Amino acid sequence: MKIRLSAVAFDPWQEIQRHEADQPELAGKFGATTVFVGTLRDFNQGAGVRAMTLEHYAPMTEKYLRRVAEEAASRWPIEDLLVIHRHGELGPGDPIVCVAVWSAHRDAAFAACRYVIDELKTRAPFWKQELTETGRRWVEQEKQ
Repeated sequence: MKIRLSAVAFDPWQEIQRHEADQPELAGKFGATTVFVGTLRDFNQGAGVRAMTLEHYAPMTEKYLRRVAEEAASRWPIEDLLVIHRHGELGPGDPIVCVAVWSAHRDAAFAACRYVIDELKTRAPFWKQELTETGRRWVEQEKQ
């Protein structure tokens, strides 16, 4: 299980390949890999978005992300889990989050992946500020 907060851009597909390569003991143990990649849209709430700044308090955020990953691992029979989440300044099209789940079966992989991303979207301690055509604005977290 790997959790990483990143201040720099990342390629989710390269990260997944690297993660699998670094885990040779996983080979043959999974029959399903479910991946969610969230990217910054160029619109939100009826306005064009030029950029977004994601702020967080690292110790609190890392602890929360690890807890969510451990909850998923305890609820579904998964082999491994990867979460990478950006912070700092992002532009439209930039990956914000990557969640990948490896499991012997697709149902567990899908369920665990959905659980993790839903928890991150609704409860993770990130503060989002968008830059729109009319200036900066804070964005409220999604409701579950």
